[in-house]
Amino acid sequence: MTAASQEDEERIAAVRRFTRFYTRHIGLLQEELLHSGFSLAEARVLYELAHRPPMTATALAAALNLDAGYLSRILRRFGDTGLVSKKRIPNDGRQSLISITPKGRKAFAPLNRSSHDQVAAMLARLSASEQSRLLGAMRTVEELLQPSAPDARPPVLLLRPHRAGDMGWVTSANAEIYAREYGWDLSYEALVAKITAEFIENFDARRERCWIAEMDGERVGSVFVVRKTDAIAKLRLLIIDPKARGLGLGKRLVDECLRFAKEAGYSSMTLWTQSILTAARAIYARAGFTLVAEEPHHSFGADLIGETWERAL
Repeated sequence: MTAASQEDEERIAAVRRFTRFYTRHIGLLQEELLHSGFSLAEARVLYELAHRPPMTATALAAALNLDAGYLSRILRRFGDTGLVSKKRIPNDGRQSLISITPKGRKAFAPLNRSSHDQVAAMLARLSASEQSRLLGAMRTVEELLQPSAPDARPPVLLLRPHRAGDMGWVTSANAEIYAREYGWDLSYEALVAKITAEFIENFDARRERCWIAEMDGERVGSVFVVRKTDAIAKLRLLIIDPKARGLGLGKRLVDECLRFAKEAGYSSMTLWTQSILTAARAIYARAGFTLVAEEPHHSFGADLIGETWERAL
């Protein structure tokens, strides 16, 4: 084995330091997990059985990366205390399907609740932005250490109000996405920069709002409601990063705009879009907007057909 460099040794030490911190922070060094009477391994076995259909010991060992002999001892104890049951697989006398019993579920419930409350208390000490950063960092660790594993977990999606730095992101994201997907020139970036600057300069929290969509702590979308008249709200700058499309974020953002505008006392909402933006137009149509006017124009280095959509609130 090649000797590790000083830089390698520092990285190894950093990973070990984080591991020691995290195991201590969530109480994994205790003999019992959350005073439940179960060790960490036993709790994980119960969790898997409570959240999966009946499975063989071989499959369970593989899912948990547990030594087969160690798992066998855990299952024997659970069987003796009535927490799990076994049923022979038809036509295969060597294998049994293991399932959790009602008694096992009853024993698991307080442990599951305690774990939930422990994490809730940990997150409660952090601000919304800090929670997003934490979740994004955790997902990054998972993806880097187990890149080949199929990721069946849904991403963590969050809609939040704007804060410092968001207007710069909205401007750059709009400019980059529309240049890449539609070939629009820098005049569109200038327009978005003007809209976001005016939004900040004239912001009225009672009648205007910006939502930033985050996915695992990363900004992936935005939308604005601004005042057009006392009676009419205007929806602006709806955008979804390609990596976050197909998750229903566009609908959620538009629904938030409609809810807020109605509560703010507007009687209708309007928006201006382009005929080539088919995905956005479909979202507007499903949300109850109606196309009321269209006009050809040359903007952003392209020949376009501008469309005005409206709906009552």
